Amino acid sequence: MKKLLLHTCCGPCAIHPLDELRSKGFEVFGLFYNPNIHPYTEFKKRRDQLEEYAQQQNWKVIFDEEYRLDEYLHEVIHRETKRCQLCYNMRLKKAAQMAKKGNFDAFSTTLLVSPFQKHDLIRELGENLAEQYGVPFYYQDFRPGYKEATIKSKELEMYRQQYCGCIYSERDRYYRPVKKKVGER
Repeated sequence: MKKLLLHTCCGPCAIHPLDELRSKGFEVFGLFYNPNIHPYTEFKKRRDQLEEYAQQQNWKVIFDEEYRLDEYLHEVIHRETKRCQLCYNMRLKKAAQMAKKGNFDAFSTTLLVSPFQKHDLIRELGENLAEQYGVPFYYQDFRPGYKEATIKSKELEMYRQQYCGCIYSERDRYYRPVKKKVGER
């Protein structure tokens, strides 16, 4: 059985990839490493929900307990137009490093279940990191299971977030700049 390290952003996003990978014969371990999540209360809700789900699924998950917002901000400030790329890279890099250190056969991410994420970019970054660290990146488009997993997460009464987790996404969720008319200042 091949060992796979699955970077995991939250419990609801883990549902379909975990089921799918297990059905393909992988021994799946999770990794909760998400320095992008803001505020801390959101980080804690996602972390705690994942821990609860992992216990229900008899699933081993490695939790980075540190709240690393400063590292995320250091990476993206003044490069906000590339924030998703930088964020994906931070998280996938950590997964690749841990996969190498733990002698995993491959690594992947639950980000691939979301229709809101940039799959081509995630795949490209994962493959580049795979080459760099010598551990294959397992790409699978998990989006076909998104709707079913959403229904299941609601049935399980899981905490479901409404934004990716970063401060910019939270801003975009609420803030809509007023468009000025021609000639206005």
